[in-house]
Amino acid sequence: MDLANYVPGAFTGLFKNVTELITFAYDVPFARAVVFGVHIGGHLFVEGLLLVVIIFLLSQKSYKPPKRPLTTKEIDELCDEWVPESLIPPVTDEMKREVPVLLSAAGPRTIINGKEVVNFASANYLGLMGHEKLLNSCTSSLEKYGVGSCGPRQFYGTIDVHLDCETRIAEFLGTPDSILYSYGLSTMFSAIPAFSKKGDIIVVDEGVHWGIQNGLYLSRSTIVYFKHNDMQSLQSTLEKVTQDNKRAKKLRRYIVVEAVYQNSGQIAPLDEIIQLKEKYKFRVLLDESNSFGVLGKSGRGLTEHYHVPVDKVDIITAAMGHALASEGGFCTGSHRVVDHQRLSSSGYVFSASLPPYLASAAIAAIDVIEENPQLITKLRDNSKILSTGLLGMQGLELASDIMSPLVFLRLKKSTGSLKSDLQLLEDLADRVLKEHSVFVTTSKRSFVDKCNLPVGIKIYVSAAHTESDLQKACESLKIVAASLFSD
Repeated sequence: MDLANYVPGAFTGLFKNVTELITFAYDVPFARAVVFGVHIGGHLFVEGLLLVVIIFLLSQKSYKPPKRPLTTKEIDELCDEWVPESLIPPVTDEMKREVPVLLSAAGPRTIINGKEVVNFASANYLGLMGHEKLLNSCTSSLEKYGVGSCGPRQFYGTIDVHLDCETRIAEFLGTPDSILYSYGLSTMFSAIPAFSKKGDIIVVDEGVHWGIQNGLYLSRSTIVYFKHNDMQSLQSTLEKVTQDNKRAKKLRRYIVVEAVYQNSGQIAPLDEIIQLKEKYKFRVLLDESNSFGVLGKSGRGLTEHYHVPVDKVDIITAAMGHALASEGGFCTGSHRVVDHQRLSSSGYVFSASLPPYLASAAIAAIDVIEENPQLITKLRDNSKILSTGLLGMQGLELASDIMSPLVFLRLKKSTGSLKSDLQLLEDLADRVLKEHSVFVTTSKRSFVDKCNLPVGIKIYVSAAHTESDLQKACESLKIVAASLFSD
């Protein structure tokens, strides 16, 4: 038999049989029946049959277990082949980079690898690290209370020095009350979710640091970002939020900003923010971690700097590890703001309270600030000297405010990759340290940090730095930058 003639013939026969089957389905007596006044055609019969087939197939198990149990060898082979998903990102070479280790106190000068260097990497703004009054206060507190508190504030962790510190902070800032936290970042982690809940609206600067970002995430609120330190962007954002959301007036609404931004060194224009706050009926949460004890004639922060009454700001938070040279954080405001946190702030309710000696150190630091206003003047002068001295650098430009104690240098021209930019800046910082004994740091961010601002070199100015320290930093950075960016 010729195969070439057989195949088409067989296909034709099969097609003929299928056609006859469909025709028969249309012609059978019940294919044209009338049920409850509805004519049931043959096509409905075919469709019904297909529906039954589909339901049957969907009801079948996609996986049929083997009729016999797996042997021990087969189980071992399956276990060997299985690769669990990693719980953390892969460790890269950049993550393995060793950071400099300090062998002495983080004062204006410190020791790294047995060599004395000028320290511009610590936020010891007023030079109170190692101050005699703070050391004496800590020593007395250690002798009286011991080291730790061994309990949260609401569970036998409240010590009289905690209450004294809260009162001292409120008196210094001119607010009704304040509340202490045992860790600086936990202040922002806890204060934001304590007041803003799911469905509420938070309008926030895109350049805020990771502590605030985490607080925003934990609040589960609706987050809307505006351009970094751009008041026109803030106004248009507030306008859009209030117009687009018909329920906005019935929701809690907040503006969250930093006084001195950790990621740029810029100072927030508080006077304009307050005007917008009052116009659009928002509340303001201000983080003064880098401005408390720094800005203003007497170091009372951004409100004093702009001559804005402190009660115009609804919630003020700050870390005490910078100008006060202690640790922990605080939130200050009205009695209602503080009392609410004592019951609903996770970092306050569930964390062990601040070690008593650190609270004593914070009190002593505020006393020193009030007794020595020249420290603030000296810091302001040093900030201006360093900022102006770094102008005109090759490859780098000044991004920070001239009044800011956090001097921030960013690349004039990006390489096009965040990773490459950061590597270039780290090479510069390493060379400045090794070749000129000047210790600066980069704005390296973690994987969870969502800030999109350019990375840069961060230089922390201190009132304890001498003019020769500042001059050395300017010259060293310019020499290395000229060498690095001319290649």
